Amino acid sequence: MADPADGATSHAVHTTSAAFLARHGTTEWSASGKHTSSTDLPLLPEGEKDAVALGERLAGISFAEVLRSPMARARRTAELAGFPDAEVCDDLVEWGYGEYEGRTTVEIRRDVPGWSVWTHGCPGGETADQVAARCDRVIERIRAASGPVLLFAHGQSLRVLAARWLGLSAAEGRLFRLDTATLSELGYERETPVLLRWNG
Repeated sequence: MADPADGATSHAVHTTSAAFLARHGTTEWSASGKHTSSTDLPLLPEGEKDAVALGERLAGISFAEVLRSPMARARRTAELAGFPDAEVCDDLVEWGYGEYEGRTTVEIRRDVPGWSVWTHGCPGGETADQVAARCDRVIERIRAASGPVLLFAHGQSLRVLAARWLGLSAAEGRLFRLDTATLSELGYERETPVLLRWNG
């Protein structure tokens, strides 16, 4: 198909998939809004069911690489989705919440009014720049791959990854709500990095 910029009458735009982002299924803490990074929780039964459904949506797609966070919730999601041999990638772990691990935003705001991980950070945890550095390494790997890459990971880290894919700061990940057991897609419109699908 000719490129419309070359004078063709077609209005189609060339897009290319680069990465599929799968957030893990629901856990007890994700269901209750507790910030979870290093606490290695299992999936709830509904989370396991949703992980199987993710696999049905991914069926028939060929991936150059399949990567997962080392956490059990990401591993189990990958297994149930049909990717038991997904390679562990430490850079895909969740944002380190430090002293705020296991606390909800409502609880934290009793001590720190207006708190947000995107703007305030976490005592004893990671900074936005540290999470961005990890995500940038993942993006380098995506760009070097011979085809689409599938990632099984976590809410905040995948939001930062999407922001960095678009050339935005890590804090702009706050704009990309991401629910459990959802599938998102990063790619290109011609040479421009874009979101092809989000939180679907």
